[in-house]
Amino acid sequence: MDRELAPEVATRSRNKSLLVGAVVVVVLAGALTWTRDALKTSVKAEKIRTATAEIGPVENALDATGEVIPAFEQIITSPIRASIRRVLLTPGTSVKPGQPILDLDKSLTEIELEKINDQLALKRNGIDQLRMKLNKSLFDAEVNDQIKLLNINKLRADLEGARRLQKVGGSTGEDVTSAENTLRVAELEKKQLENDLNYNRQSMGASLRETTIQAQIEEKNLKELQHKLKQADIVADRPGVLTWVNENIGSAVNEGEMLAKLADLASFRVEGSCSDVYADQVKVGLPVIVKVNETNLRGQITQVKPAVKNGVVQFVIQLDNNRHASLRPNMKADVFIITDRAAKAVRVANGPAFKGKKKQFVYVLPKGSNVARRRDVKIGLSNFDFVEIKEGIQAGEQVIVTDLSEYEHLEEITIDPKPL
Repeated sequence: MDRELAPEVATRSRNKSLLVGAVVVVVLAGALTWTRDALKTSVKAEKIRTATAEIGPVENALDATGEVIPAFEQIITSPIRASIRRVLLTPGTSVKPGQPILDLDKSLTEIELEKINDQLALKRNGIDQLRMKLNKSLFDAEVNDQIKLLNINKLRADLEGARRLQKVGGSTGEDVTSAENTLRVAELEKKQLENDLNYNRQSMGASLRETTIQAQIEEKNLKELQHKLKQADIVADRPGVLTWVNENIGSAVNEGEMLAKLADLASFRVEGSCSDVYADQVKVGLPVIVKVNETNLRGQITQVKPAVKNGVVQFVIQLDNNRHASLRPNMKADVFIITDRAAKAVRVANGPAFKGKKKQFVYVLPKGSNVARRRDVKIGLSNFDFVEIKEGIQAGEQVIVTDLSEYEHLEEITIDPKPL
């Protein structure tokens, strides 16, 4: 005799049957959807974008990024050892020529200036004393030389007298010889005196020149320190915007230490960077397109940084119009480095349909037809705006630039017209 199944067993069996049925339904629905998509041969017109092939220039471009920075940024340093007394302007302030930025305590340098001034005064006084000493020595030597000359003249007269007396028998040969020797000794002494006079004149002249040069050095040191003190009035020498200021009031700063940065926001340049994969292609002089918002600005690479950091090559771009109204400091921009150019090429507006391959397929929509036909094409140069078609497309033909890779198995696609 059959027994009735327990309620929980009957429920479990019923649930299992429902689960199996649901899985079968899902699988069948998925299969039907896939089959429908695979067999789908049409696409709505509002989901595609077309472009007409034309003749025009195409530039091959490498993608890069850039940052807009001021073309000129002045670093203001401290010309002396000092301390910051007051900060008169804060970062972000627009400044005019002659406008004070910082007030430095210059007391130490002013004391040093007074010290150099005193040393210079001593040097000048030494020069005056040396010149007076030289004049006295030269005067005394010249007087002694004149006295010696008078003495020689007297001795010459005595010699002549002795010779005359000898002729008349009034003196002996020894007296004449003695007079001659005395005259010779006096002449030698005069020659020695003249040599000493020349030596003293040259020696004291050299000492005077040395002291004068030392005084000139002190004068230059004094002028240099006066110039530094004048520069220690930290003022803007051109219009611009302060981008950084040392705001540590009371802190000591050494000579050459940075105090402020002043940027000229009237003109800009771009610092670009790209992958080191393109390192051998990025060169000085290459033309560049910088895309700022919706504006394209042209320029050229003026410097390529020698070092590669973190797989990135950095370079500097000089813009043809570096005063364009769209430029703002620290603005990010798209950069396209032009490495090649075709003057007259069949080109099509760039779009998702182009995958970067040299050979691929696209769909061409003949005029007056709603059936797009698949066509193999050969791609040449490309950039953000255009793609060069070397083979497969003629000027005037309409190309679908929307990505239709899901229809790649179809030779033809019907374009359903937009609903009215």
